[in-house]
Amino acid sequence: QVQLVESGGGLVQPGGSLRLSCAASGSTLDYKIIGWFRQAPGKEREGVACIVDADASTYYIESVKGRFTISRDNAKNTVSLQMDNLKPEDPGTYYCAVEVSGRPIIAAMRGEYDYWGQGTQVTVSS
Repeated sequence: QVQLVESGGGLVQPGGSLRLSCAASGSTLDYKIIGWFRQAPGKEREGVACIVDADASTYYIESVKGRFTISRDNAKNTVSLQMDNLKPEDPGTYYCAVEVSGRPIIAAMRGEYDYWGQGTQVTVSS
């Protein structure tokens, strides 16, 4: 079992920043990909960013490239998402997630994971 607990969401003005953190516990050593996906009301789930365990390569959806940075701290079993220059299209519930089944990256970037946390809310509004 894997337990994931997100924190760091909140309300921010357009152009502002937030840093999301995810504390992982349980059988996290088996993960292949760890990342973040988001879901806004009435919209499809979408992967935002992820890290591949094997080589620490990172992937981002086009709309957040240059603004979001995903990082991990293996010693602390945490993964973070630094979000800068937040835009009105970024709000939603952000979920930390892990993939243990060996799906391809493209699946993770569609938000397909095996375990995810309860989510943290991000609101962008002036």
